[in-house]
Amino acid sequence: MALTVSHRCQNIAPSLTLSIDARAKEMKAAGLDVIGFGAGEPDFPTPQFICDAAKEALDMGITRYTPAAGTKALRKAICKKLERDNDMTYTYGDIVVSSGAKHSLYNVFQAIIDPGDEVLIPTPCWVSYPEMVRMAGGIPVYIPADESTNFIPTNRDIASRVTRRTKAIIITSPSNPNGSVWSREQLQFVADLAVSHPFYVVSDEIYEKLIYDGQKHFSIAQLGEEIKAQTFIVNGMSKAYAMTGWRIGYVAGPRQEMKAMANFQSHATSNANSIAQYAALKALEAGDECITPMVAEFQKRRDAMVERINQIPGLSCLKPQGAFYIMLNIKQLLGRSYNGRVIESSLDFAELLLAEKEVAVVPGVAFEAEGFCRLSYAIALEQCLKGLDRIEEFVRLLG
Repeated sequence: MALTVSHRCQNIAPSLTLSIDARAKEMKAAGLDVIGFGAGEPDFPTPQFICDAAKEALDMGITRYTPAAGTKALRKAICKKLERDNDMTYTYGDIVVSSGAKHSLYNVFQAIIDPGDEVLIPTPCWVSYPEMVRMAGGIPVYIPADESTNFIPTNRDIASRVTRRTKAIIITSPSNPNGSVWSREQLQFVADLAVSHPFYVVSDEIYEKLIYDGQKHFSIAQLGEEIKAQTFIVNGMSKAYAMTGWRIGYVAGPRQEMKAMANFQSHATSNANSIAQYAALKALEAGDECITPMVAEFQKRRDAMVERINQIPGLSCLKPQGAFYIMLNIKQLLGRSYNGRVIESSLDFAELLLAEKEVAVVPGVAFEAEGFCRLSYAIALEQCLKGLDRIEEFVRLLG
């Protein structure tokens, strides 16, 4: 037998967001003044009381295996959070804690997808969704959307892609990469469609707390017991609590599927980090007090960046409603050139911008959104504006 990498791994594309971020970090390490708009993590430190909780866990000897699905205490705290914030009732047996929300999503797809199953993915979409579906043997089915609908697909476009092979749809609200927020009416349409056909809903709510202009997050599982029984709510500690490196995510969902997911995880990774679980418990018990200042700062950065971008000839953007990303429309720049090189794609734009102006953005092609680039405002406001000044300088040099 030939010694080769599996076909499954050969067909998985690397993450462009991580590769852009890695390149930017390499340039910084070499002494260059790189401004990185590629980061998908808050620039704030983890709140001190959470760090203190981790130290407490060490002092208490909480350094051993936990149940594969997570400690009972943390899962109960997640249930209380879901009741307090989302008016939904779960028991700890309906919860599985994993090593980050990305791991939680991976577990969901492994638990529900058989080869040939289709998963509906509204685009622009996070880079890992289609790859995770493929890794489970499924087929990503894209539902394109654009600025005219705030990057949320129309009801007609969603319904037209449902087939007898549809196993699930992914809803991301607030969204990475575009910051859009689904309305209750839009979620109701998806819920009715999912119940009538039926298929699962994978609701990625990791940016739930990062929502602006007085809006309140609404989960599709709040629309009734029928859709709740078909919904996986995916969330975690990374974005709201600035705990990206702690790797704690969780899923709330139907009991039978959650048992299967816990069994799968028990063989794949066992439990999430015991110390981080204890710290996450303390974070959830504390509520939103430590989150509010971060959200206010993100909103300040968003407002400044949106205003500045829309002043640059050839560039534009919508004002995102949540998360910490802006989709920069570069369509007017395609076909123009820099030092003889024609910008034919978002990847061309991103590569030239990084090389010539030391500014890192993520090309829209990574999100099934050619003609756009994603900018994260999870960096200091001064850096945000400095980076946009460089982008304007670059644009003005284009032929």
